Amino acid sequence: MKSTKRLKPSLHPLIPLSTPQTGAAGKTGFWRHHKPLLDASKCNGCGLCIVYCPDSVIQLNKNGKATILYDYCKGCGICEVECPLNAITMVEEER
Repeated sequence: MKSTKRLKPSLHPLIPLSTPQTGAAGKTGFWRHHKPLLDASKCNGCGLCIVYCPDSVIQLNKNGKATILYDYCKGCGICEVECPLNAITMVEEER
């Protein structure tokens, strides 16, 4: 079987990543209807959610697991679709 080398997208020089808008201008506010809920026990740190997140609000923590900056997450759900291990589930935002 051919082995594949896993790369860390946030550290790879050929993969451009944006940064979230900081301050009040980038915060979600109260209009988000759904938010991603991460099950860290399923996360293997592959980084696909980081690559596909249009707002760059997902980061890998020191344990190699994804974390989400909810203040800046727009709730688009792309991370849920792209996660190969179903570690991210979109849940309704509590009001």
